[in-house]
Amino acid sequence: MPTQRDVRNRIDAVKNIQKITRAMEMVAAARLRRAEQRIQALRPYADAIRRMTREAAQAAGDVPRLPILEEHGSLNSVGLLLVAGDRGLAGAFNSQIVRAGVRIGREHQGEGHQVAYYASGRRPASSLRFRGLEPQASFTGFSDRPSYADARNIAERLMAVYIDGDVDQVEILYNGYISPISQVVRRETLLPLQRATLLEGDDEHESESDSRSRPEEEKASQPRALVEYEPDPEQILGRLVPDYVEISIYRALLESTASEHGARMTAMRNASDNARTLIDQLTLEMNRARQAEITQEILEVVAGAEGVSGSA
Repeated sequence: MPTQRDVRNRIDAVKNIQKITRAMEMVAAARLRRAEQRIQALRPYADAIRRMTREAAQAAGDVPRLPILEEHGSLNSVGLLLVAGDRGLAGAFNSQIVRAGVRIGREHQGEGHQVAYYASGRRPASSLRFRGLEPQASFTGFSDRPSYADARNIAERLMAVYIDGDVDQVEILYNGYISPISQVVRRETLLPLQRATLLEGDDEHESESDSRSRPEEEKASQPRALVEYEPDPEQILGRLVPDYVEISIYRALLESTASEHGARMTAMRNASDNARTLIDQLTLEMNRARQAEITQEILEVVAGAEGVSGSA
């Protein structure tokens, strides 16, 4: 049975861990608020890029034969971009992306497609290497606060391998942010950009509640400005399409960042609660050990007294 000193040392160690988890929870909460603000600030720009791309495609008539817009003749290889974090201690945030990516990769391989992995974040890159799936490229060091330049670097690499014919399709997997306690794995086809994506429907990211709140008559009655393009719509579309890809990746990076902070805040809160429970259990164990020591001392005193009285 452990002594009081042993149990007291364990209690002190757990209390120190609890202080760390509480501090990490507060840091994650502060970073989460900033990440949510960045997502809110991005939405108007992202919506404008998507709207301008659709309008330029409509004005161009037939979608121009841009390399980034052309679909390859057959689907032989697929690129999977896994977006996660550089650090751990965030629950299942990183592992669920890796598991989903490996599962989807096996599905593609079962259909006869070659799979090339790309990783954004140290965790997915190291997990893929551990599984013997060496990523073609990894982008690290910015998961806590990604910039648009980071998204551009990733987009340039993915667009290059698509245009060069190294892959026939590019998919992206990331944790979509819903709330601090809820993140969902999202899978989106990044390339090729289907013509339907450019020409059909309203904003693909508009919520269902927002869509229902806008009747069809209201949408149809909204005035549309007459736009004159200079230079030609085809040239403008050629410039907007890379921006479309970049903004899609940037939005995924921001969603992943918010999800990471939310997952870490929840994980550290659970760790603090578990530490509190463990401290209570250890305190009870220490009290029992102290009671046992006191009882043992009383028995020794009684036994000694009986021995003295018997010898007398």
